[in-house]
Amino acid sequence: MLIFDGMARVLGLALAAWLATTAPAAAQREPYRFSPVNQWDINKTASYWNPIIQYVAEKSGVPMQLKIGRTSADTTAYVLAQEVEFVFSNHLFSPQRMALGWKVFGRRNGPTLRAQIVVPADSPVAALEDLRDQEIAFAGNEAFVGYKLPMAHLFASSIQVKPMFSGNQNAAFAQLFAGRARAVGSNSMLVDGYAERERKAFRVLWSSEGYHDLALMAAAKVPQAHVDAIAEAFFGMHSDPRGRKVLEAASAVVSLTAADHFIPASMADYANYVTFFENAPPFLR
Repeated sequence: MLIFDGMARVLGLALAAWLATTAPAAAQREPYRFSPVNQWDINKTASYWNPIIQYVAEKSGVPMQLKIGRTSADTTAYVLAQEVEFVFSNHLFSPQRMALGWKVFGRRNGPTLRAQIVVPADSPVAALEDLRDQEIAFAGNEAFVGYKLPMAHLFASSIQVKPMFSGNQNAAFAQLFAGRARAVGSNSMLVDGYAERERKAFRVLWSSEGYHDLALMAAAKVPQAHVDAIAEAFFGMHSDPRGRKVLEAASAVVSLTAADHFIPASMADYANYVTFFENAPPFLR
């Protein structure tokens, strides 16, 4: 009888281990924390991501919850402190941060983003040279497309400016239209979205080459079975009737559409990010 009980215990432990590795939905664990870069103010960011993450968690069977800071820099600080397991970010492609082991598995579908320096359509500023020693508003110094690319271009052009960090992109635009900044650094998607949503007109002084939108990434410590289940839920969202409704409603809040769904990606999609850091001035690395 003792022998039978011992065998049963061993078989039970083996079955539990097998279920944990092959059936993510069966695993009982604390929710994984998902931290997307604050592309909009905190309310819009939460309104966009909360229903998406709830859907992905339910569809994949892997519990997840949103973790965002008050500003983009705060959110990235959580990531660098290894307090989260999944991100939607492009702040992790410098050599030091790539060494942390984050893995790209997806991105949002859509045209490439361009870094831009913009002014109101009726601004007297006619060229980048007119911004010398002037204040330019940015979301924060972690923003790759919205800050690092514009500042690298200004540095290469020997145009010194005074950066103002507003915490998120909507606040940076507000600084511009309140007259507290002469220009804004941003990305083309957020410029176009703000113009449509707030009925504002911009004039573009400079645009960069195209860069892919932010990457869905997983921490190295997350089991591959869980990454695969979450990825499948993200990628199938737009073709599932319930998922598409969730995506449409969330996207409308931030001037995106259901066409801006999630697709597979790899590090190869972000090669020009890596190249940037190989040649960037030290203060932007």
